[in-house]
Amino acid sequence: MRCPGQDMRYWKPGSIFEVACPRCGRPVEFFQDDAARTCGNCGLRFVNPRLDFGCAAWCPHAAQCLGTLPEGLAERRRELFKERVAAAVKRRYGRDFGRIGRAARVARLAERLGREERADLAVVLSAALLHEIGGPDPAAEARRLLEGLGADPALAGRAAAAVARFRDAAPGDPPELRVLHDAWRLSRRGEAGGDGGPPAEGAALLTAAGRGAALESEPPQPMR
Repeated sequence: MRCPGQDMRYWKPGSIFEVACPRCGRPVEFFQDDAARTCGNCGLRFVNPRLDFGCAAWCPHAAQCLGTLPEGLAERRRELFKERVAAAVKRRYGRDFGRIGRAARVARLAERLGREERADLAVVLSAALLHEIGGPDPAAEARRLLEGLGADPALAGRAAAAVARFRDAAPGDPPELRVLHDAWRLSRRGEAGGDGGPPAEGAALLTAAGRGAALESEPPQPMR
């Protein structure tokens, strides 16, 4: 499958252009869908400065179309993804600012823990933002919302499974499920004023990153 951006029949004047190499200044030819090119003179590989990665935030063919993205652009792709889900969540929750705030807090924690645990951040962030979606079947609602935005069905399915099961996650579950579980628990702990609930709260966390975050948020112990 080819998107219009890849199909040269849809290209216009300027779709093939030259950019000066940032290192040596030699012109390097780019096609509009090139993610990066290597300078034939000095060997520097650099990013296409005109490429719009908006479509890559959701398109299931992005990897075939664009190849491996440099880390800076991969990060931007994740940001676009998160912004799009967050906007959909705000539209759905309307003026329920409590739910919007809780979704944002869990998503922030989940993103931090997910990075440390090397979880799939697209799944983690989707599920975190939708963890309070509600309805008779929250998992189905989450899947429907994500697929309605054009998300890859496999990604939507994994995020929906996390929404369905994160409260009862277990040590052997996938990292995305355990990360969401811990982010949710830590968020609730913060809402309770940092008490952390019962003393065994830390033991209930399922990731090393979550346990580390819990220790950081504990109040200092009085000297004896």
